[in-house]
Amino acid sequence: MRFDPDKPVAVVTGASSGIGRSTARGLVVRGWQVIGVGRDRQRSAAATVQITEAARGGGDFVMVRGDFTLMSEVERVADEVAALTPRLDVLVNNAGGVRSRRIITAEGTEATFAANHLAPFLLTRKLMPLLADTAAGRPHGSVRVIAVSSNAHRMIGELDTADLQSLDQDNPVVAYGNAKLANILFTRELARRAGPDGIIAQAMHPGVVASNFASHGPDALQAHMAAADTVSPDEPAETLVWLATDPEGGRDGGRYFHRKTEEVPSAAAQDDTAATTLWAESENLLAELGFGGRLPTVPGQDAPGA
Repeated sequence: MRFDPDKPVAVVTGASSGIGRSTARGLVVRGWQVIGVGRDRQRSAAATVQITEAARGGGDFVMVRGDFTLMSEVERVADEVAALTPRLDVLVNNAGGVRSRRIITAEGTEATFAANHLAPFLLTRKLMPLLADTAAGRPHGSVRVIAVSSNAHRMIGELDTADLQSLDQDNPVVAYGNAKLANILFTRELARRAGPDGIIAQAMHPGVVASNFASHGPDALQAHMAAADTVSPDEPAETLVWLATDPEGGRDGGRYFHRKTEEVPSAAAQDDTAATTLWAESENLLAELGFGGRLPTVPGQDAPGA
């Protein structure tokens, strides 16, 4: 795939199935060039065929494979993206999920926290030079970072800064809620730091979606999802495509949406002190693990409270 520098580019993680695949397809149909990120080889191959066929000569699509429970994979994916394209207009941090129990990865992180928060945090930071360069040559608000969070964040009373990874938490659904709260707090802090330079960060709640999101979750959650009144992945994908392309998505960063409508997240998700702490602790954790190296400076890095 050869990228056209005159056409917008998006990266969509978790693009091998579900919401991510529908979002990538929706952008490609609109003429965008999309880099998908998928973990499973077979699903990634099937998604590539489906999305490429949907393009019909409009946009273009390529898939990069990576397991986002591992930060080494995130760094590799970021390097591959940077080598593929000279611009990046939109980053959709969609990959995530819930596990059936507490799992510690080979790198020493808790898997739910790693895939749902630490991976999008690191990917965004590593791609910041590409995002910033693109924003410098585009109208304010054209470049966007969009997080797929969840109303599961509402079950968490406050960010536990002493146990960000939920290592002391035996309930995997609560660990997932903690990570989804982190998505919104990261979005708020990114919006504060990068917004003045034209990079707009937004978060959204997809609803209860018929996808493989809970396939690795506890039995009770899988049973709940099987009985729930779910929506097709195409519905939240419409909101993600809208946030990526509509002027509303490029205005006033740090907001939370559902079905193309702004909603008010929980009080814990509006805690800007917690958002600043989460950012600092995420960087510290990555440094302790040996990942990130000298992370690119985010615009506004030295702003008060940083």
